[in-house]
Amino acid sequence: MRHRADNNQSNIVRLLRTIPGVSVQVLSQVGDDCPDLLVGHNHKNFLFEIKRPKGQLTTGQKEWHGKWRGQVAVVKFLDDAIRIINGGKQ
Repeated sequence: MRHRADNNQSNIVRLLRTIPGVSVQVLSQVGDDCPDLLVGHNHKNFLFEIKRPKGQLTTGQKEWHGKWRGQVAVVKFLDDAIRIINGGKQ
């Protein structure tokens, strides 16, 4: 199933791309409940599922997150992403 991007995703992507040393690959069209963004910073990768402020993970996304053995986080605001990139917890 194709994923529909939340309306705040383009703004978060645009702002992340203005941060020196950050790279962003949009994955939202991959489907199969794959997270929306792959973000690189300081030789580390971060997977972000973008949600609107009141948005929740779908059942499929919860299952994907539960099976994934690496980092993955839900991001609702740019500040969430920056905190995680800088070593903070979700």
